[in-house]
Order: sequence, then C-alpha cells, then structure tokens
Amino acid sequence: MKINNQPPLYQQVISSPVGSLKLQASEYGLTHLQVVKDSVANTNATNNQQTDAGSDAIAPSEIELEQAKAYVAQAITELEQYFKGERQTFDVKLAAKGTEFQQQVWQALTELNFGEICSYAAIADKIVRPKAVRAVGAANGANPIAIIVPCHRVIGKNGSLTGYAYGLEMKQYLLSLEGVNTEN
Repeated sequence: MKINNQPPLYQQVISSPVGSLKLQASEYGLTHLQVVKDSVANTNATNNQQTDAGSDAIAPSEIELEQAKAYVAQAITELEQYFKGERQTFDVKLAAKGTEFQQQVWQALTELNFGEICSYAAIADKIVRPKAVRAVGAANGANPIAIIVPCHRVIGKNGSLTGYAYGLEMKQYLLSLEGVNTEN
C-alpha cells in the first residue's frame, strides 16, 4: 500500500449487495471505498465525476485522471467478482492516506486470507506492537478502503463480532460470503 498525500481525482458510486459504494482514486491507486446512504448516492446524478481539488490546486493532467479512472474501474470489476464468489483476493493498487502506524495496520489487514479472521491483538502482534491493541482498533476503524482492506475480518478475541463502521449486519454478510460462520 502506497502512502498517499494526493486528493482523489475521480469517483464513482455503484450499487452492490451491501448498498451503494463510493469509490475514489488518485493517479497512485484507490484511495477510498465507502458505503454511502442512498440519498447521498442519488445526489451523484451521473455517478461519475472528477473530484474538485480546490481553487488553488493544479488541475490533474489527462493521464493522471485516466489512471485514477482505471483504478476505479478495476476495483469495480474486482468487487463484482468478489460479491459473485468468483474472487478471493484484490489486485487493485491501493493508495490510502494515513499515518505510518495506520498504514502498517492496513497492510496487515490486506495480508489476511479470504475467510481468515483474527483479533486486534493478533494484528498488534503481527506488526510487532503487542501493546498497541487499542491503537490497532482505532486504525482499523479509520480504514478508508472498506471490503478491499478487509477490516471486517477482525473479530473479538473471544470470537464475537465486534464493532464495524458500517454495522454488524454488513460485517456478518461479508464474513458469511467468505464462508465464516460467526453464529454461536
């Protein structure tokens, strides 16, 4: 995962089995994947738009914009395959903006296999920060690229479902899609 300091250049909203998803990318890779409320999704009438980088920003080149569009298109294809049960790993290049610690946590999440679950403590151990369990939880909660950076695969140390930014129902759905039985 590349550390990104650039704003997204392109975004698209799509429908999925878990609701409307807003994908954003820069020329370096996918920067965001968020579940959005239908009212927000409906305000994007074309569902495709170049993001406004602000009046002081230099407009992206056509090459940069096309690269951002290509990352969004690749992510959409991979998500469609994932939801159909045809894909277990994602290949789209990621460029989430975050601290070095957050990047370490998000990288550790991307290394979890399809259907593999773990705890915050296991992630803390994996990044060699065993006492940073709470910080790992905060970084997990700040993950800007849902599903592809699979924070839904983190459960309580006792095996229970723990909080999820988009609700436990969606977390349960994603885990079930991956063959994980979380019902006791």
